[in-house]
Order: sequence, then C-alpha cells, then structure tokens
Amino acid sequence: MTEIRATNITWHDGHVSRGDREKLLGQKGATVWFTGLSGCGKSTIAFTVEHALVERGHLAYVLDGDNIRHGLNKNLGFSAADREENIRRIGEVTKLFADTGVVSLTSFISPYRKDRDQARRIHADAGLPFVEVYVDVPIEECEKRDPKGLYKKAREALAAGKGMGFTGVDDPYEEPLNPELRIENAKCTVQEAAARVINYLEAKGILPALE
Repeated sequence: MTEIRATNITWHDGHVSRGDREKLLGQKGATVWFTGLSGCGKSTIAFTVEHALVERGHLAYVLDGDNIRHGLNKNLGFSAADREENIRRIGEVTKLFADTGVVSLTSFISPYRKDRDQARRIHADAGLPFVEVYVDVPIEECEKRDPKGLYKKAREALAAGKGMGFTGVDDPYEEPLNPELRIENAKCTVQEAAARVINYLEAKGILPALE
C-alpha cells in the first residue's frame, strides 16, 4: 500500500465537467490496458489503435512501458516493489487522461494481477471505463520473436546462475482472470486485433459507431 504523506490538502473541483469535455471531443474517456508477455505485440496493437482512432477524428494516446521509463518512471527498476509503483503511477495518470475525455492506451507487461486490479479500482472509484486487453501469446512464440533480445539475455543470465527477474523466465506472469478482451495475437493480424478493440469501444458507447 502506498503511504500517504501529503497533509492539509483539499480536492478542488473545477468549473468544467467531465461531460463538457466529452461533448467537446465527441467521445468518452477510457483506459484500454494492454497486458501480456514481452514480445506479444502489445505496443504494436496499441499504436495501431491510436492511429486508427486519430484518423477517425478521435483523441487517443499511447503510454508505452519503455517510453514511460524514459521520463515519469525513470527512477524505478524491475523489482516487485518498483513494478508495483510503476503500475500504480500509470493507473493514476491514465485515470487523469480518461477524465479529460481521452482514450488512453497503455502497453505494459504489468505481470502481477493485484497491480492491474488496483489500476482497475482507481478507475472504478472515479466512474471511468477500464478495458483490460490480454494479448495472449505463448512464451515460446514470444521468445522466437524476441525483438529486443531480452529473452536471450534472461536465459543466459539464468544459466549463469545470476537471473535478472525477467517476466516469463525467472519471474511470474499472472494471466488476467476476466479480461474484457483476450486477443490471441499469434493467430490474427495486427489490423484484426485493433479492429476488435475498436469494435468493443463502440459497443460500450465509448466511441460513436461509424455510420
């Protein structure tokens, strides 16, 4: 649990409502949370959805795991505690994005179920949609892809008796129990995966359906 250190603070409501912002943008704010093993294609799908939505005139933004660690979370490593704080911060940031009316698309391995559940609760408490998308690709396939060479490094470190706490190799990945969407990304194209996400957002009234 994150310690609350700030004192003598009061929430200040503004004069513009969430509804006002959603009316301005012609959409509802929401967070689409992509989770899955390294190399499963989370970021590729997220950026494809972002591009498609912007092409349709909607405001969307991707928060990618590696990109966030270049700035906001550059002081965090990959220990269990740091991963928890990494996801907590992102949950709070995406809540703010969603409150502005933006469709926020996150791409984080987010391996621990309790951390993803916390992000969901943050949104639920604020009355904001949270869409968990499990990009389900077998680890064998992810290792074949290994776009960053991380699985190779993790296996070598493990063989040397060092380990590096890499998800799926020497650190666990806890699959979502009830994600809103489960995409078997080894069995479809990125365009098909993106279409499933967009169709879901339309079906839930977050985005207006194309006429």
